[in-house]
Amino acid sequence: MALRIPPSGALLRPPNPVPPTSRRPRRARGNGVAVAHAIASPKLEEGNLDRPRWAGETPLSRLVGALIAFKPLYSLMKVGARNVLIKTAEKSNVPWRDMAKKILESDVYEELEKIRDPSVVYPDYYLNPFHAYDDGNLSWLAAAEAEAATMSMTRRAIPDASSAEEATQILRGGWLNAIEEYRQQYSANTAVNDILDIGCSIGVGTDCLAEKYPTAKVTGLDLSPYFLAVAQYKEKKKGRRNPIRWIHANGESTGLPSKSFDLVSLSYVIHECPARATIGLVKEAFRLLRPGGTLAITDNSPKSKVLQELSPVLFTLMKSTEPFLDEYYLLDLEEALQAVGFVNVKSRLTDPRHRTVTGTVPI
Repeated sequence: MALRIPPSGALLRPPNPVPPTSRRPRRARGNGVAVAHAIASPKLEEGNLDRPRWAGETPLSRLVGALIAFKPLYSLMKVGARNVLIKTAEKSNVPWRDMAKKILESDVYEELEKIRDPSVVYPDYYLNPFHAYDDGNLSWLAAAEAEAATMSMTRRAIPDASSAEEATQILRGGWLNAIEEYRQQYSANTAVNDILDIGCSIGVGTDCLAEKYPTAKVTGLDLSPYFLAVAQYKEKKKGRRNPIRWIHANGESTGLPSKSFDLVSLSYVIHECPARATIGLVKEAFRLLRPGGTLAITDNSPKSKVLQELSPVLFTLMKSTEPFLDEYYLLDLEEALQAVGFVNVKSRLTDPRHRTVTGTVPI
């Protein structure tokens, strides 16, 4: 699926979304090609709580934790969580199994040694099982299924969209527009020449950034060489004039030069990290950004009405595959950015489930 993203400054989404049943024709541009489509703007609502009752230090959260700690039940939960994602994908005409098979039967394996840095030391938290994979992100199966899993997540976030493609347009468009609107207000005098996407996975969001800012040099960085091998394999198929650079490294200590980027993105990453790692990522982003540069973090919103009202089955399944979810919801992310030195820190819902938190490096 080719995702068409309007270039920087074009077609910014209005701050007040229309009701979810409203549809209006829009035109998106990407790689010089205009595409007409109708996009439904979802209703963005915050709940009455600071975070869901099933997260953090609450009786309900402790109960869910106790259930997950029971090994036989945990094994069933992992299978259940995986099946929910696959069924969601297939109901939305996303051929999960066929997409994974296509990657696993390709020449992607040749990219692994080209991209892998043998000196990388994996932090302890990264060696935990994630997303129902015993080896977490360090496996070919996780990398092969990542695109379909991302599309399934997107479909669950935008259930009223007419297709998986439209759901992707809405979710990614809301995120990109939030970044650009923020930049226009707080970093209008700073050009976007260099972009770093930390925790880029197989490059779905990285590709969106490259299309949004077509003249920028874009770098995707991840701890999983398997994910990066898939990203590089797909990138070569695109034949892009300004190809994305892929780096195997730890986002907390990238080894990249200070003040070398204008925009750093962390997209759907930090809910998979303990709080100490999130702080490390934010500090490294601050070091890497030029004065006036922007950090954009997109992830689950603790205040999302949808997430606060998840059914017990769904939030239990979700927590069974996300070992650091409680730490994520307990961390005051806005305060963490300010403590590191970011200014103009803002947070806003960009779809019914997710927020984008932005901050700038002082000039």
